[in-house]
Amino acid sequence: MTTSSPAPGFLEAPFARRTWRAYGFLWIALLLAPFAFAYALLTTVLTAGLAVTVVGLFVAGALVVGGRGWGAMYRRMARSLLGVEIADPAPRRRRAGFWRRLGGSIGDATGWRAILYLLATFPLALASFVVSTVFLAVALGGASHWVWSRFLPLQEAPDGTLHRGFSVVAGDWYWFADTPARQVLLVTAGVGLFYLWPLVQAPFVALFRLLAGALLGPTTASVRVAELEATRAVVVEDADGRLRRIERDLHDGTQARLVAVAMQLGEARDLLATGTGTPEDVALAGDLVGTAHDSTKEALAELREIARGIHPPALDSGLAVALETLGARAAAPVTVDVDPAVEAGGRLSPAIESIAYYTVAELVTNVVKHARATGAYVLVQRTADGLRLRVRDDGRGGAVVVAPDGSGSRTGLAGLIDRVRAVDGTFDLSSPAGGPTVVTVLLPDQARPTLPTTTRA
Repeated sequence: MTTSSPAPGFLEAPFARRTWRAYGFLWIALLLAPFAFAYALLTTVLTAGLAVTVVGLFVAGALVVGGRGWGAMYRRMARSLLGVEIADPAPRRRRAGFWRRLGGSIGDATGWRAILYLLATFPLALASFVVSTVFLAVALGGASHWVWSRFLPLQEAPDGTLHRGFSVVAGDWYWFADTPARQVLLVTAGVGLFYLWPLVQAPFVALFRLLAGALLGPTTASVRVAELEATRAVVVEDADGRLRRIERDLHDGTQARLVAVAMQLGEARDLLATGTGTPEDVALAGDLVGTAHDSTKEALAELREIARGIHPPALDSGLAVALETLGARAAAPVTVDVDPAVEAGGRLSPAIESIAYYTVAELVTNVVKHARATGAYVLVQRTADGLRLRVRDDGRGGAVVVAPDGSGSRTGLAGLIDRVRAVDGTFDLSSPAGGPTVVTVLLPDQARPTLPTTTRA
């Protein structure tokens, strides 16, 4: 839940649109409160009373799911009138099977949370409207008393004198605001109350914001499940893409070379077996064997490259050695600084080491290709939270995750973010125009599962 604009100052608050929009929210909340409370009470009573029947449970389930509609309406009100952004909860999932579908309707957590909001805001809507409206009416009435008090009927004081206007009578003592000095005093008090009115209204509005964010938005667990489902899909797609690339490289490259080697060796064998034995045949067979030998070495080099793409051999000696080797082979000067605690703290899980290596490799590649930098600095640290990677370059900056041309297309950094988040890591990018670009990645010590063992509705 976020607030769209900062609160106005004390002198601006009584005239700010935000204050009056919040007051309008209290009006609408008061008008809806009786109907919302009745709906919530009906849903609760019917669910409890019809629990012994089957047909009645469908009615109760429909009312619970209908709570989502109430929640959506109050979220729109909060966005437009209270200036808070509340994310929509996850859509309801259709379950297969009669009893699962019935249980999913009655046990819909989003619907029940919305119904709880309807119950909780009923007394709040009454109290907030009464307090705010009475305070505002007294403030405006006092500030304008000098205008409308002349139309009030005459009142007799305890001593028999007649007065007109606001009065306070206690036994034989009385006070009437019917003199210029007293009128000024009452106007001053009214103006003061008018400036205090936003402060009196603010706690009630804050409670509405708090309840709306807590009960009408998605829960932390549901947001986490959605993130894990998204990252799982990305990981599955990434793994499928890697397998397809490996298959294509093997089929179009290595396999084709090995087929050529087999054909060249077959021709050489035929020449030696059926040829006349002339020096020309022997030389031709030798050339074929030499070509096959060269093709075999090229195929082995391609296989090593494919294997390196699956798992860098340098990682067998540890992450520190792998990153230092990566920096030494980079096309631009790269300084790699690995904290000794990285190795002293024990080996990380293979998945984390692999993600760390490929993340740094991709960032260094971006520095060489896009940053126009003279060099890069890589810092690797072991912290209490996990493994921290920081890659800094002195290039032109302006790196983004999504293209700024409005197309919404993702840059290469988006894939890195998805891979890091798949293991519950964080990715922070700072790249102002003109540089420098600093990328900070925090990875856990161990790879965590991308999905919980159970899926909530």
